[in-house]
Amino acid sequence: MLPPDEPLGEIACTVNGRPVAGRAPLRMTLVEWLRSELGLTGSHVGCAHGVCGACHVRLDGTVVRGCLVLAVQADGSAVETIEAATGPEVAALRAAFVAHAGLQCGFCTPGMILQAAELLQQDRAPSREAIRDHLSGNYCRCTGYQAIVDSVEAAAAALRAG
Repeated sequence: MLPPDEPLGEIACTVNGRPVAGRAPLRMTLVEWLRSELGLTGSHVGCAHGVCGACHVRLDGTVVRGCLVLAVQADGSAVETIEAATGPEVAALRAAFVAHAGLQCGFCTPGMILQAAELLQQDRAPSREAIRDHLSGNYCRCTGYQAIVDSVEAAAAALRAG
């Protein structure tokens, strides 16, 4: 919780394709600002230390940990959350996560999908080892990861098949 007298900074950025302007306490993280000020609750605050990956968002096209970026650092940037994530990789991953039981409670799923989409943009045929390596910064308490790796592998196959 931030003190009530915390200095505020201005933010003008694009969030999910629409211009947004506002103010945020200088120490408020990007994921907290997205959730509390914009109502975009798809990204979660898990560990708040950059370890679990639940807070992933895209910042200027790169997946970042929203708990390690201050909201004011997003000024002038393009932010994309799971709510607006699109593209063939995201669509294939969403379908594969459902078909292969790659999600259970759903807490880690937004971060997993954004991170896996980034991998599939770079490599349409990643090995299971490459998938595990790329997702290694994302924690999941429910699935044991096997179904997540299966889902990413199936999404990659679907993308290759067209």
